[in-house]
Amino acid sequence: MVPLESSKVFCHLSPADLEKVRKVAQERSFSRHQIIFKEGDPGDGVYVVKDGHVALTKVMADGEARPLAQAGEGDVFGDMAALEDGPRAMGAVAGGEAAVYYIARRNLLELMEQMPQLAAGMAREAGRHNRDFNEQCTREALEGERLSLVGRFASSIAHDLKNPLNIIGISADMACMASATAESREVSRARIRQQVERISNMVSELLEFAQGSGADYIAARMDYGAFVRRLMDEIEPEFALKSVKVECVNEPPAALVRANPQRLARVFRNFIGNAADAMPEGGAVRLSFRVNSDPSVVTELHDTGRGIPPQMLDHLFEAFATCGKANGAGLGLSVCRKIIQDHQGTVYARNAPEGGAVFGFTLPICKT
Repeated sequence: MVPLESSKVFCHLSPADLEKVRKVAQERSFSRHQIIFKEGDPGDGVYVVKDGHVALTKVMADGEARPLAQAGEGDVFGDMAALEDGPRAMGAVAGGEAAVYYIARRNLLELMEQMPQLAAGMAREAGRHNRDFNEQCTREALEGERLSLVGRFASSIAHDLKNPLNIIGISADMACMASATAESREVSRARIRQQVERISNMVSELLEFAQGSGADYIAARMDYGAFVRRLMDEIEPEFALKSVKVECVNEPPAALVRANPQRLARVFRNFIGNAADAMPEGGAVRLSFRVNSDPSVVTELHDTGRGIPPQMLDHLFEAFATCGKANGAGLGLSVCRKIIQDHQGTVYARNAPEGGAVFGFTLPICKT
């Protein structure tokens, strides 16, 4: 239990001024969980905790009032609404048996006009409460977003892992049947292998997505043209099996860039893999290159698919955004953006006038 003068707002007042405050301060008692005021109530006065503690609550999106802060003995609460003559931004509930001093707004304003020290103290306290409130609301919003992201993450992964695991289970059962032929066992083996590779790709996307800033990757100066030619020698045969022709429209420039070859190769594979998924009947992915005056090298991949749905254009590189893709965790393009940004470049996508989608990225050229 504390006297009124123990409050930070009133402790600097003279005895005569304190006596004026005591004359208008009303003592009120509340039982455990009793509501002192509700969020949205008029700011008709200010409170100081005399004994016990008070929980300050905020109604969240789910309609539930959650405690955001606590006022202990000597603390002031309800001051912002009282000074503004506005509705209460938060509610107040007694945390246990509690006693408070209550000063009506009209009396408080009269005292503040007479006592500059009181006015300054109330202003400081209101400013501190406003900062604390904003910080707490920001933390709550970030926590809510984090939980939402975790939920979307878990839902996406569970859904995407379920399909390949089901195929693996069915294929294993078929391969183990007593009547299974050598040919059917080989088909089952190939299906299992394909689904294991699919899961491996999803895990790689998840790890890349979860790595953070990417500041720990090792980059070195390399000849971009030589890198692209070596990579195309690997990629072209792989995608030819899917009836997708991968070709360079012009020669990649022999420009020096600072990059990590493994991570940069993932960008090419993700872009071309997405294009192949969008062309189940086969098609082509054509790569073109140019050098900007920045200086930077620009790489564009133009496929012969149906293009990007207009509603997805602004969301392509967001985590979990998909265009109905059957494989993957919806992280591939987000991973590509992260890799290119880690290389100090930019990434973009658009639909080509003649049809198909265009995915492009830039990389800065090393200055000699």
